[in-house]
Amino acid sequence: MPLGYPAAPSLISLFYMSLPLRVLVAKRTAETAAQLATLGRQTFADTFAADNTPADMDAYLAATFGPAQQLAELQDPDVVFLLAQMQQEIVGYAMLRLKTDLGLEEGKTADNRLEIVRLYVREDWLGTGLGGTLMRRALDEARARGCRTVVLGVWERNTRAIGFYQRFGFKEIGKHAFTLGSDVQTDLILRKGL
Repeated sequence: MPLGYPAAPSLISLFYMSLPLRVLVAKRTAETAAQLATLGRQTFADTFAADNTPADMDAYLAATFGPAQQLAELQDPDVVFLLAQMQQEIVGYAMLRLKTDLGLEEGKTADNRLEIVRLYVREDWLGTGLGGTLMRRALDEARARGCRTVVLGVWERNTRAIGFYQRFGFKEIGKHAFTLGSDVQTDLILRKGL
């Protein structure tokens, strides 16, 4: 999952975080869907294009980040998008899915679980602490909705993201297949209890 975290506060991160950044629940509109499609394509490509073939990237981006797909996700009652906005511009977002069965043990119920499906930060915002801000807001959202468990999938080769999630207390509980175009990759399933 594309995201950033600061090694130590820098002048740039202090500047960015002193501006009026807002994290709010997305409106379920076509305009928001178009913005999410653009940002999703951009951040995913910025993060993963160098490690995947152009054909696989093109196929995945077309299937995942079209405005119609984003609008369908926005209108799903079990999905919540948290938007990080700086002066009306979206600079990052988190997509959350309630009642997820990702990493769920057989016979268990998914009612009190939340999945962080995406946590994306625009490339020029990496290292500002925005990823941490979105994660804290996602965990607050899970608690507010009565969730006891938060899970997510992360590419096994995305060491930066894995380290970030571990710092928030996520632990590996399994693996699952993630298909990017024609390439079947392995995602780690991470879990955090609340």
